[in-house]
Amino acid sequence: MQELADGLWRWTARHPEWHPGSWGAEVACFAVDAGDVLLLIDPLLPERGEKMLDAIVDKPVAILITIPYHTRSAEPLRKRYKGTIHGHPNVAERLESRKGFEPIEPGAELPGGARAYAIGKPRRFEMPIHLPSHKALATGDALVTTLQGDLRIWHWRDRVDADRIRWYRERFNPTLAPLLELDLERILVTHGEPILSYGSAALQAAVDAEPWYNAGS
Repeated sequence: MQELADGLWRWTARHPEWHPGSWGAEVACFAVDAGDVLLLIDPLLPERGEKMLDAIVDKPVAILITIPYHTRSAEPLRKRYKGTIHGHPNVAERLESRKGFEPIEPGAELPGGARAYAIGKPRRFEMPIHLPSHKALATGDALVTTLQGDLRIWHWRDRVDADRIRWYRERFNPTLAPLLELDLERILVTHGEPILSYGSAALQAAVDAEPWYNAGS
């Protein structure tokens, strides 16, 4: 586990369901000390890693899920630390029990002062989460960093053609406008390396660029 900044940690684990090439094989998870609560973002425990967070858990725990696919180790961690899980209502379908689960309403304040944003037209299940304690934005799959370290909007299904570029420019990218108004230093992505400085500028550049498709995945 790597400490990116005071009270901000990142670790990676092997993706449990998707096995692409070198890019994307490991997914990133984050822990954020938000003052009165420790936030775990899209946590995935590696094999035999159930105790790996014990050293940093010294306060109440809230688990924030950016997209239902990333529910992963949320339930065992909730049980271990007697915390709560917050995510899209469909997260509940990936839990054995709804105990401790609280659906996220976009715009409503979450533990630690965090706030989730609706994106997509039609609206996606994914909700990027603003973490004001660290001037950070945690994203699920909408934004990634490329092999070159650039932040980009990720189109993972097939290659990008002119019609797809126009669709993003006219329909999807405008839904990210509220995120561009945030004062961001860091962008915490699940796939790729995090952006640790000039986060707002990196996000604007991603919105202005064409969507990215990784042919190797």
